[in-house]
Amino acid sequence: MRSIWNGNISFGLVSIPIKMYPATEDHSISFRQIHTRDSGRIRYRKVCELEDEPVETSEIGRAYEDADGALIPITDEDMAALALPTTHTLEIEAFVSASEIDPLQMGDAYYLGTGGAAAAKPYTLLREALKRSQKVAIAKYAHRGRERLGVLRVVDDTLALHRLVWPDEVRESTGVAPKEKVTVKPAELDLADTLMETLGEVDLGDLRDEYHEALEELVAAKMSGAVPVAEPGEQPAGAQVVDLVAALQESVRSARRARGEEEAGEEGAEREKATVTHLRGRKKAAAKQAPEKPEKPEKKAAAKKAPAKKAAAAKKSPAGGKKTAGARKSGTKSAEESAQEPTEKTAEKAAGKKTGAKHAAGKKTAAKKTTAKKQPGKRDTRTAS
Repeated sequence: MRSIWNGNISFGLVSIPIKMYPATEDHSISFRQIHTRDSGRIRYRKVCELEDEPVETSEIGRAYEDADGALIPITDEDMAALALPTTHTLEIEAFVSASEIDPLQMGDAYYLGTGGAAAAKPYTLLREALKRSQKVAIAKYAHRGRERLGVLRVVDDTLALHRLVWPDEVRESTGVAPKEKVTVKPAELDLADTLMETLGEVDLGDLRDEYHEALEELVAAKMSGAVPVAEPGEQPAGAQVVDLVAALQESVRSARRARGEEEAGEEGAEREKATVTHLRGRKKAAAKQAPEKPEKPEKKAAAKKAPAKKAAAAKKSPAGGKKTAGARKSGTKSAEESAQEPTEKTAEKAAGKKTGAKHAAGKKTAAKKTTAKKQPGKRDTRTAS
């Protein structure tokens, strides 16, 4: 691997010679521009506007263009004269927790290797110190004509450098978020959590660039003279959402099918059905237990009076002239009439002063009062008649 930068790591008074190597590579396929009529190459040539002729790279310098359009040349000597301590040094400024680094600042990544055998010991010392402290180092360095900010961390047994943009180079997010006021319901959040759990985790090593693979197949087919036939891909769904809850539910089902968890989804549906059946069972059980509730006093009193009426009816006979207490308490017209005549005769014999008509009228009135006191809830059917 070819190094792209040579310098030193400045760790206090310790200097570590290093070489910088790219840690990533782009696996995209590069195309050339051609003239479609005759397949001739289209090239970009660097031409001097004053001479209208191509210029070699060794003859090209740099200049700054001011507001008026004037060009101010800046030579290599001018750049070398800058008081830049990080020209060939990666200066460590501080050690911080990795969580303090804003991911928006993260840029290109590089591996740092030793610049000789003498650098092995201080290199290992810095690496082990970072491991034990579980921190990263913030450093400044000069690369490609400008001073940059970077973070050093340990990857396996190697020191890695991530280029950071300066904090004031990160743009504000003001005005990017939607301005509409939207309320998210707890049920929608629950479905979103379920979808996240269903999708689960993934090993980034299992992910691949499918577009790049298809492009390589296309190039290989063209080189062999074959005519590739494009298969229609799945059309993306529209962005218009009619029912967010329904969309989340369908997303959960699709994710389960994609991960081969159809059975898990069926088991979940069975659990939901079982829950509904359990609730209905409880309602039926409550209905069966309803007759066991304590009865109201009025119902108990009515139940006790019913046997008394039956007993009075059983004791009453057309031949006998005696009345019972049950007959008096029944409160019916027939019971009162049957009890009236014996009561009047007994009263006439004891008193002997009143006439039969007056005595009968007085006893009828007394019988009414006695019946009303004993049965306050019953209607005097005789008086009503």
